[in-house]
Amino acid sequence: MRGRGRRGRGGPARDRGFRLRRPGLFVAALLEAAKQLEPTNPADPSTILGPMIDAENGARIESWVEEAREAGAKILLPFRRDGTKLWPIVAADVPRGAKLREREIFGPVATVEAFDQFDDAVARANDSRYGLQASVFTRDISNAMKAFDRLEVGGVIVNDAPTLRIDNFPYGGTKASGFGREGVRYAIEEMTEPRTLFLKP
Repeated sequence: MRGRGRRGRGGPARDRGFRLRRPGLFVAALLEAAKQLEPTNPADPSTILGPMIDAENGARIESWVEEAREAGAKILLPFRRDGTKLWPIVAADVPRGAKLREREIFGPVATVEAFDQFDDAVARANDSRYGLQASVFTRDISNAMKAFDRLEVGGVIVNDAPTLRIDNFPYGGTKASGFGREGVRYAIEEMTEPRTLFLKP
């Protein structure tokens, strides 16, 4: 869910989640965790969920949630907004074409889709114009490696949040999430101007 770790404005936060088609233990746990979050002062180091950058962006997300609801999505928590304060939103079965599914949200929103096979989840995750980072939670190393091979993203984090980052590792996205890589080596290369000298005897 956007908002944890980046105050709702981080690029690699969790917009979409996929779960095996089983009884809703995952969704129940997600909802319980989301209910504990309150938008508070971003200057407070203990803050997990801060306000939106401005009221206009709060209104934008509100309109996207309503659009998704009208298109058939299930909004699993009561919508709450007070100016720039936006409480967590969890939506299920958001249809293709809805902005809540197709755009970068930059707010405290998580969408959830069920799948029957691991390959289905990978295919649906790739059905996006974005590809910064992805998280895969699994006990099966073969699924972890399959995700790394097939997900169209710049980085795959196994069993942790997609916001995980180590500065000396290559960091960057694919598709509309950008090009090139950040990181110590890549920053040095970016600030280096190669030159050539030919010496003829």
